[in-house]
Amino acid sequence: MQSIILGGGCFWCTQSVFTSIKGVHSVISGYAGGLADTANYESVCMGDTGHVEVVKVVFDEREIGLSVILDIFFATHDPTTLNRQGNDIGSQYASVIFYTQESQLEHITNKINHLKSQGIDIVTQSAPAPTFYPAEEYHQNFYAKNPTQSYCNFTIPPKLMKLRTAFADHLKS
Repeated sequence: MQSIILGGGCFWCTQSVFTSIKGVHSVISGYAGGLADTANYESVCMGDTGHVEVVKVVFDEREIGLSVILDIFFATHDPTTLNRQGNDIGSQYASVIFYTQESQLEHITNKINHLKSQGIDIVTQSAPAPTFYPAEEYHQNFYAKNPTQSYCNFTIPPKLMKLRTAFADHLKS
C-alpha cells in the first residue's frame, strides 16, 4: 500500500472522485501544508493557517499505479489556476501534491513536465508530505451523505461524469 496527499480544491470534490477508483482503499479529507500546529475547518477557511484542503489517498499499487492516480487528479480539477478552483478562492484551495515516498517525486515531476510540454500552464506544487490533519467527521464522504447539497450538486457531478468518461476502466463496480 502507498499513500499520497492531493489538494485539488474543495476536499469534498476530490474525495468523491477517488472513492470511486479500483485499488483505492481509503480517501480521507483533511488539511496539510500549513504553519499552524493544528488545523480545523474554521481556521483553514479563514486562510490564517496556511493549510490546504487535501485528501489522503491510500491505494494498492498492484491494482492501480501512481501514474493513473496522477492522471485522474489532473483531469478532475484545474491545475492551471493559483489558489482557486471555480468559485472557491484562497490558498486553502491550492493545487498541490504531497508525496509520502521519495520515489513518488519522479512520477510527479514527469507528469507535470509532460503536461507543460503540451502547453498546459501547470501551477501545481509538489513537496514532501507534511503533517496530515484529518478533517472533522462531518466532512468525511460529505457528498455521499449530502447528495442534495447545492454546492455539491453544482461542482461534483461534472467531475464524476468526466471520471466515468475518461477513466471507466478504473471505476469500482
